[in-house]
Amino acid sequence: MSDSHRVLDAAGRAEIKIKGSRFIAEAVPVSSALEAEEALQAIRKREYDATHHCSAWRIDPEGIEFRWSDDGEPSNSAGLPIFRHIEGRDLFGTAVVVTRYYGGTKLGTGGLIRAYGEAASLALDAARVREVIPRTRLTLRFAYDDTSPAMHLLSQYDTVVAGTRYSDETEIDVDVRNRDLAPFQAAFVEALSGRGRIEPA
Repeated sequence: MSDSHRVLDAAGRAEIKIKGSRFIAEAVPVSSALEAEEALQAIRKREYDATHHCSAWRIDPEGIEFRWSDDGEPSNSAGLPIFRHIEGRDLFGTAVVVTRYYGGTKLGTGGLIRAYGEAASLALDAARVREVIPRTRLTLRFAYDDTSPAMHLLSQYDTVVAGTRYSDETEIDVDVRNRDLAPFQAAFVEALSGRGRIEPA
């Protein structure tokens, strides 16, 4: 199972018209429920004369922060379909707001589910997505003579070197993938026969 997750990196927008109603969907990158709420309120203020502002967001991979709202549409006909498209793409850090301007013809619950879902899907298609790999920064300290085994170890793991300093010993700040923390630390001790030190940065 991968420890990485996908987040929205840049916003996307789409618009569809169904039986006179306009559905304007906006997918926005957010890092908290507060940011998602602020994005919703900004769109609500801009599109102040719209009939509905239905929304959904999903923030964290732990699944604690998520929400959807029908904003006056029939129960689960708008917010939930929007959320299902975020969830179906396995996205986090994502808020989608679909603004509806009513066109005079009722669509029925099934029609609303399709319309809100399609608009959300198109906005997500237009957005940019990136992969996030959770990492922890460690500081490695070792003598110059141990540079070769230390660097060889770094090449064996998915690590990112964040900084290097030289004095009477070498110090390297390295970002290690969270799932590799324990084996990486054990391998460092073994590779340097216990001579080096490894500490949280």
